[in-house]
Amino acid sequence: MKLSLVIPCYNEADSIAQMHEQLTAIRAELEQRGPYELVFVDDGSTDATYELLTNAFATWEHVRIARHDRNRGLGVALRTGFANAVGEVIVVTDSDGTYPFTTIPGLLDKLTADVDIVTSSAYHPQGGVDGVPAYRITLSKGASLLYRLLVDWRIHTWTAMYRAYRREVVEQVPTTDEGYLVMSELLVGAIFAGYRVAEYPAILRVRRYGQSKAKIWKIIRSHLRFQAGIIWRKLTTPGRRTRRV
Repeated sequence: MKLSLVIPCYNEADSIAQMHEQLTAIRAELEQRGPYELVFVDDGSTDATYELLTNAFATWEHVRIARHDRNRGLGVALRTGFANAVGEVIVVTDSDGTYPFTTIPGLLDKLTADVDIVTSSAYHPQGGVDGVPAYRITLSKGASLLYRLLVDWRIHTWTAMYRAYRREVVEQVPTTDEGYLVMSELLVGAIFAGYRVAEYPAILRVRRYGQSKAKIWKIIRSHLRFQAGIIWRKLTTPGRRTRRV
C-alpha cells in the first residue's frame, strides 16, 4: 500500500513545529507500513507557512508542497491535494493537530479490506471533545444529526476533515464546494455511490496553535442548503440504497 498524507494549510506558521514533531514520532511506523508521501497544500498563506514547511521537512523524502497564489478555500485545497497525491490510500488531516497526527496509524488500521472510507468521529459513543467551545460543538452536532436523519443514522460525525480514503473514492465522487462543506459533500456523495464507511472514535481537541479560519454562520448556511438538496435528491430518486460497515 502506498500512502499519501494530504495536509491543507492556511496561515499555519504557529502550527508547523508541532506538526513536524508529531509526524516525526510516527515516521518509523509509517515507513514500516510501506511507501508514503506528504502532500502539503499551502492555500495562499500570507505568513511564513510555506517557508517553515520547506525548512521543517527539508530532509524528508517524498514531500510535495503545492501552493495557491491566493486563499481559495478548503474545498479547492483538498482537490489540489488529491490531484498531487499518488497513494492508493489518502489520509486527509487538519494541519493544526486538533486530531493528533500520532493517531494516523490507528485510523489506518480501521481501513480493512471491506471498508472504503474511515472517518474520525468525535461524536461516536467512544469518541469525545476536549476544550472546544460549547457553541461550536452544538452547531457541529446539530449538522451531524441532520445528516444522520437524512443519510445514515449509524454514522455519528459528518463534518470531520480527518479521514482515510481509498483512492477510488476521491477519484469517483465529485465535489464542488470551495469551503468546509466539502467534507460532508464528499462523505454523503460516497455513501450514495455505495462506498462503505467505518468510524474511528477520536478525541477532538481545541486548537492550541494559531487561530481558526472557520466562518461559522457561513458554514451553517452552506450545510442547510446542501441538506435541502439531499431531501430533494431523495424525493426525486426513489429506491436509492446506501451501504456502510
